[in-house]
Formats: sequence, structure tokens, C-alpha cells
Amino acid sequence: MTKIKAPKKGKLIVFSAPSGSGKTTIVRHLLTQPELNLEFSISATSREKRGDEIEGEDYYFLSLKSFKNKIKNNEFLEWEEVYRDNFYGTLKSEVERIWSLGKNVIFDIDVSGGLRIKRKYPEETLAVFVKPPSIDELKIRLKKRKTESEDKINMRIAKASAELATAPLFDEIVVNADLDEALEDAYKLVSEFIKD
Repeated sequence: MTKIKAPKKGKLIVFSAPSGSGKTTIVRHLLTQPELNLEFSISATSREKRGDEIEGEDYYFLSLKSFKNKIKNNEFLEWEEVYRDNFYGTLKSEVERIWSLGKNVIFDIDVSGGLRIKRKYPEETLAVFVKPPSIDELKIRLKKRKTESEDKINMRIAKASAELATAPLFDEIVVNADLDEALEDAYKLVSEFIKD
């Protein structure tokens, strides 16, 4: 009787940062580098779609009830209530889907979620914290987005201060003062890590 070989587990590459630090830009850049063999882990969220976000590409948009049911059924690798009734999480099925393609998983994820993945898969995970040059610069970037109210921006800034304190818990820190340098630093870190 032949044994069915389980798909080889790929690596997990986590990029976390306060909102507006540039992690999404860095992750999108890395995804365009075919030699890294990356596939984006699409998070699930209970929040409403913003702008031109696409279901199954930007997020899996779930109703609050559906999200809570999946929590109960232990279907998440990690999840968090980021703001009241605004849940975000990584479905286990999403990571399995990517590993079954023979690819490495890259995450654009909040700080606590990133650290949870690192704790669950310490050997397979590279956890990178993207740091803005300053809180003032972060506020400017968030305002430039023009996607949220002043109150929401202030909430994000308050949260960012707490998130910045977690930076030393990550494997690596990339400071995004100059985007080209940050992209280069991130690329080097990921290509070194996946060589192992």
C-alpha cells in the first residue's frame, strides 16, 4: 500500500505594521518577484468593503455572524477583534490552499496576528515589522489616503503607538523612511529566509 505524501509545507512570511506604515506596498512588491515563489494569504474580515476592494482578492468579506461561527468551529489560524465588531483573521484553509500549490505564504497582517502565527509556527515563519519613520509621518500618510474620518485616524494613531512597542518581538524590523530602500531590505530578508 502506497502512502499518500502530504504536500510539503512552505514558509510563512509575515509583514506586520501599524496602519499606514507601507506594509501593503512592500508585500505587493514582493509578490511581483517570481523567484520568491510567494502567494498572498487573503485575510477574512467582518468589516464592510472599502472603495474598490474585491471579494476573494483583497479580503474574504464575512458577515459578523459567519465570522463568529468560524471562530467557534476553530477554522482560523489566528483572529482578532481589531475594533468593536471589526474582526480580521486567517483561515486555516487559506494557508493549506497555498501550501498545496507548493508556494510560500506571505501575510499582510496586524501585529498581534503576526505574532500569533510566529508562535504557532516558530521555525517556518519569518516575522517582519515595518516601522514608519515617526508617528507624525504616519499621521500624514493616513490623512493622504482620504479613506477615513479624523476620528478613525486618531484611533489608528493611538493603536500605532502600542503596536510600535511590539517591534522587538519580531524577527526583523524594516524602517520605511525611503520606500526603495525598504523594498530592497524586505526582498533580501525574504530571499535569505526561503533559501533554508
